[in-house]
Amino acid sequence: MNDKNLNELLAELNDALENIEEIDPETRALVKDLDEDINRLLESGEEDFEGVADQARAVEARFAVEHPGAMRFLREIIDALSRVGI
Repeated sequence: MNDKNLNELLAELNDALENIEEIDPETRALVKDLDEDINRLLESGEEDFEGVADQARAVEARFAVEHPGAMRFLREIIDALSRVGI
């Protein structure tokens, strides 16, 4: 998987969240943390994406209930992380 693809998915997720008027601060913070953690791993060259994938799955569970429209991007991020070797 290339880093650009994952970064594009993160950008699409953030764009989708910008269009959601009623997103709570906690959900926004969870996505921000996920974004930062993925970028940190990509920049460092580490290959241990398991913790980040778990974090993404937790955010996905929240999205399934609260923001199903944006959940598609999160699912694609989880799939991309899985292809890295989780």
